[in-house]
Amino acid sequence: MSLTSMVIGLEDAGVKFVLIGGLAGIVHGSPRLTNDVDVCYDRSPDNLERLAGVLAEWDAYPRDFPRDLPWEMDVRTLKASTVLTLQTSEGFLDVMAEVPGVGGYEECEAGSGWVDFSGHHIRVLGLPSLIASKKAADREKDRADILIFERILQQRVSSAE
Repeated sequence: MSLTSMVIGLEDAGVKFVLIGGLAGIVHGSPRLTNDVDVCYDRSPDNLERLAGVLAEWDAYPRDFPRDLPWEMDVRTLKASTVLTLQTSEGFLDVMAEVPGVGGYEECEAGSGWVDFSGHHIRVLGLPSLIASKKAADREKDRADILIFERILQQRVSSAE
């Protein structure tokens, strides 16, 4: 499954999420490739049920855990975690209840916009919030992304004037 299909799978399951990270950057025009999908999800009980169901269906398992360790993907696991980096039958997926530099789902939702994504309407974190999240993470690749995102944002402002 492609990264696009994973996003559509979450959307089709009715999961409330905001697309964040590298794929959100690509949606905004970044040339950097990514090998995973990053989302911030709503922690409401109904949404946790939907997300846990999709993750269980996709055989989600912590990316760096030995496969023989006991693990159950369920609502309890989502409630107990703020960040899960998962390998799934569909690809790599990082699910976050909170995004450093931005906040939880409500803050991500407020800093996002609706985008047509392969025929689906999804929320994608806006460039200012993406920049804030990358500044908070402060990894080498994030510093490179910040420069790209700031350039894209400047071009959009210049085009609007």
